[in-house]
Amino acid sequence: MIELLLLFLALGAIAGLLAGALGLGGGVVIVPALLAIYHLIGFPPAINAQLAVATSLATIAVTSLSAIRAHHRHGAVRWPLAINLSIGIIFGAFLGAFLASHIASAQLARLFGIFAMIIAVQMALSSQGQRVSGEERLPGRGPLMLVGGIIGTLSGMFGIGGGSMTVPLLSAWRVRMQQAVAVSAVCGLPIALGGGLGFVIAGWQHPELPPGSVGFVYLPAAAGIVLTSFPLARVGARLAHALPATTLKRAFAVVLFLIGLKLVL
Repeated sequence: MIELLLLFLALGAIAGLLAGALGLGGGVVIVPALLAIYHLIGFPPAINAQLAVATSLATIAVTSLSAIRAHHRHGAVRWPLAINLSIGIIFGAFLGAFLASHIASAQLARLFGIFAMIIAVQMALSSQGQRVSGEERLPGRGPLMLVGGIIGTLSGMFGIGGGSMTVPLLSAWRVRMQQAVAVSAVCGLPIALGGGLGFVIAGWQHPELPPGSVGFVYLPAAAGIVLTSFPLARVGARLAHALPATTLKRAFAVVLFLIGLKLVL
């Protein structure tokens, strides 16, 4: 039991740093790690993926709060932009959780992985000696909500914080990188709330749930991860503002490529 707790604490530390520094919810680390852990401790294989994704979303809810606070203190959060995206995101994440609970999403995951790797390569190439310049090209409120719905659906299905889509999209619209990361951190909260609620409802009273679960959320794992992810997210957010925008963009491109590769394989 002690070894298991240490694993959850280590996962939380890594997830928190990613959430704060790169606008990720940490799901790219948490989901595959929990899949392996749940397999080792003998959880039912038929619901391992749902348990891992739902638990990841539960931890993102807490991690994002810490990251949001740190980014807000730096004045980097574009609240009108974040709110418009979040309206679509929360409904999309709820839908994504239900889809993940009832359909096989392997092919969709592979397609999204390919998309993520393409965006990562584009970001890495565009960061070589370039800065975000020119006027922003943000769409109106309606299109922002629609984009948020798409981001939320995919994030709810895969248990990720949405930074892998939100940050490169905002960067393409010429939003400053630090602001894009901050807005992405804000968007992690509606992803976690909408997706988490969807998984709780979809998994409520499932006959194969392990003890300590609420729907598909495994509370012992969520609690252990949150203990370290919450404080480390603030450290990561400070790193985001200390690093040059180009360095941050390249670092995010590497992480995004690894996310895509994980989903494709």
